[in-house]
Amino acid sequence: MAAITAKMVKELREKSGAGMMDCKKALTATDGDMDKAIDFLRENGKMKAAKKADRIAAEGLCYAEVSEDEKTGVAVEINSETDFVAKNEKFQNFVATVADQIMKTDVADVDALKASTLADGKTVDELLTEEIATIGENIKIRRFVKIVEENGFVASYTHMGGKIVVLVDVETDVVNDAVKDMAKNVAMQAAAMRPQYCSRNEIGDDFLAKEKEILLAAAKNEKPNAPEKVINGIVMGRLNKELSEICLLDQVYVKAEDGKQSVAKYVAQVAKENGAKINVKGFVRFETGEGLEKKSEDFAAEVAAQRKA
Repeated sequence: MAAITAKMVKELREKSGAGMMDCKKALTATDGDMDKAIDFLRENGKMKAAKKADRIAAEGLCYAEVSEDEKTGVAVEINSETDFVAKNEKFQNFVATVADQIMKTDVADVDALKASTLADGKTVDELLTEEIATIGENIKIRRFVKIVEENGFVASYTHMGGKIVVLVDVETDVVNDAVKDMAKNVAMQAAAMRPQYCSRNEIGDDFLAKEKEILLAAAKNEKPNAPEKVINGIVMGRLNKELSEICLLDQVYVKAEDGKQSVAKYVAQVAKENGAKINVKGFVRFETGEGLEKKSEDFAAEVAAQRKA
């Protein structure tokens, strides 16, 4: 049996990112064969990943990337169990690698993304398994989106180091610094104000009908003796107020000097000032852990459990 030296352990650790004892164990099990030791770690990593698969991963990182020609934008959310891991450089590099893979390929969903092959021959799923084994937490690729705009550009905004990312699809015949600043401001608006739609055109008739029904019932309960015209006025006023809150272009622009200008009017103002035709076609907003069950943190209990293991 080959003698396992500290140099060999160090080399394997640098190649794999695994812990020192795991590397020594892998080299011992494979009689010092470096390639077989890496395979051993990957196989062991898969076992570790399986054990962690049912653990809640609701922290993590959202990441946005725009191509050099600004025609394509990618946003991805990858979850971890703790915010601490989200700040880990290795995890951040993994997220960036996945985003780059989305940018380079035409994958349509997470399963296709995980099955896709990276430049080094590994699949994204294999790399994910290695990350889980090395970092020691459950990690999940939750969602991603890719926007392509040939007749304009895609703008991005990242808030709080990746807690929130926004992509904005801008169709325009003029691309200059002023128009780009406008797009970034709109992206910041979306990050801060959480709109559900870009414009009213995206809202389905069923949603509007249901909202009118609810508002009508509420108005009649409040003013049972009011004429129909008054009731309808109340309903439409409240519906318009609701739409102005959930539709990005209808929202009050947060940087408006008069506190009244809508995002749509701000975009129109920039278009006029630059002799441009500008259409904000859509946006994507990802917030880390949005809608996911959060793990209750009990650090003392977690440390105690690790001591018993």
